[in-house]
Amino acid sequence: MTSRTCISERLRLPVISAVAVSVLALAGCSGGGDPQAGPTATAVASPAASGSGAAAATPSATATPKPVYKPADAKGRAQNVPVPVKPALADRNTKEGLEAFAKYWYALLNYGFETGDLSSWAKLTSTSCEFCNLLQNSVAVGYKEGRWQAGGRLSARSAEARFKPGAASQQVVVQVIQEKTHYYKADKSVGRSPAPGSNTASVVVAKYADGHWAVSDLHLIQ
Repeated sequence: MTSRTCISERLRLPVISAVAVSVLALAGCSGGGDPQAGPTATAVASPAASGSGAAAATPSATATPKPVYKPADAKGRAQNVPVPVKPALADRNTKEGLEAFAKYWYALLNYGFETGDLSSWAKLTSTSCEFCNLLQNSVAVGYKEGRWQAGGRLSARSAEARFKPGAASQQVVVQVIQEKTHYYKADKSVGRSPAPGSNTASVVVAKYADGHWAVSDLHLIQ
């Protein structure tokens, strides 16, 4: 199996389904998190005197329901999308740590596809990664001027690191599944033809420094 960068031929903006990228290679996106929950109220008991001297406890508050995740559709953007939570393992300089990081990185990428926000993903991605830059630009275009996309969710189904202790950079092969993607304009009209789903693989190149991993390059596997 050989790896090479295939940017222009496989990328269909703003998706990355096309992105087979996903490969990009493109968790179930491993590494997904829970939506931010509102404060939980505690029940407060107040003693009440009775004729017999017995006290009764009465709850004075009810629990605040957690926001419910709603995927994007033809009517509007996704709501309350769970923010991926980095597992502690993902910061370890080991084979298992690299694999956990790769899945977390794709979880952040998926979060960007659903919300248009790739800020956390960008912090763990080198600006020298050309394919990564194309992915970031495609998401920006997809959410420009009130646009959004529905579907297109991706998950890193597997990650297998080619870990070499002491190496300056490490590689991990990732299989990524991406759903069919639909595009909409701010007025809710169709923005472009849907992009088909994909099942692809890629090689993620990462470097470990200052106690954490960061992606320095990305190659599609043909």
